[in-house]
Amino acid sequence: MRRMLIVSLAAFALAGTPGDTRAAEGARPLDRDWPQEGIFGTFDRAALQRGFQVFKEVCAACHAAKYLRFRDLAGIGLDQQTIKAIASEYTVLDGPDDSGEMFERPAKPFDVFPSPFPNPQAARAANGGALPVDLSLIVKAREGGDDYIYSLLVGYSDPPEGEEGLEGAYYNRYFPGGWIAMPPPLSDDIIEYADGTPATVEQMAADVTQFLAWLAEPELEERKQLGLKFMLFVLVMTGIFYAYKRRVWSRLH
Repeated sequence: MRRMLIVSLAAFALAGTPGDTRAAEGARPLDRDWPQEGIFGTFDRAALQRGFQVFKEVCAACHAAKYLRFRDLAGIGLDQQTIKAIASEYTVLDGPDDSGEMFERPAKPFDVFPSPFPNPQAARAANGGALPVDLSLIVKAREGGDDYIYSLLVGYSDPPEGEEGLEGAYYNRYFPGGWIAMPPPLSDDIIEYADGTPATVEQMAADVTQFLAWLAEPELEERKQLGLKFMLFVLVMTGIFYAYKRRVWSRLH
């Protein structure tokens, strides 16, 4: 699936003083090991399913994922019956019908995951003028990728003593400028995981980050497998050509 690398910027930042470079750039993201990293890395399906639950119950209240179709969830290990059940929880606008009118119907697996707002203007109006970013490609669109998204989710805290922020903003040491329009989205036990995993802030942040990494690059594992097959092919062909070369030159000698 081709994806346009176009992501709307959502939050605003309050820049630091001219000499406060670290504040302007934000703290360095936490360095975590992710299961999908490396040549042989693969996604953790259990984490992806928990991450989708966090996205569905928390993130999707404000953020869209315009490149996610319900049927794509087969990639995180959900069966068709479960996907149909999830899709049926939503309604989508369709039409026009025979009378020329648009109508709502239950979503089906081929539909795009519905946006929480009908248009950008409504999204801004509901969020104090800030446009919540589309999450389809957010991991690819942010420097630091997985580490940055995870750090941002766990990085909310009280501001340093004496530092004044912008009204309506929240302090996050990993966000450029230190102040972000998005309220802290996660708190312990805000959801109940279907598999019984304790829903701590760190656990939910890690799970939803992995889901967003998969959403940004669902073909990652297939691409790695193709690359390994190509490398194996090259090695085999190199061996064959080398053996052939030795045989030819042995005759000449």
